[in-house]
Amino acid sequence: MIKNADIVNMTLQEAQQQVDNWIKAYGVRYFSELTNMAILTEEVGELARIMARTYGDQSFKQSDLSKNLADEMADVLWVLLCLANQTGVDLTDALQKNIEKKTQRDNTRHKENDKL
Repeated sequence: MIKNADIVNMTLQEAQQQVDNWIKAYGVRYFSELTNMAILTEEVGELARIMARTYGDQSFKQSDLSKNLADEMADVLWVLLCLANQTGVDLTDALQKNIEKKTQRDNTRHKENDKL
């Protein structure tokens, strides 16, 4: 297991492995891909709720006060890492390719946007 101090420099690949190790040690098995997709949607909703109340126009309800933005982001990342592991996606490679795609496609788009 990676210790808390090591998480600071954890790569995406190491994060995927850490989640896989945890699932095998404590989680028995992964939930199905479809179940994890539903859980991801739920976690994104919880994150959206905090964002809307912290940075948007909605006020906090009593039940929202115990929620933690960083923890909700970590929940989203956790389930995304699970889905990547289950479907054989190397997130390091996928992110690098996505950055390259966006760089080629949008290299002047935002600089030329008068709204920005």
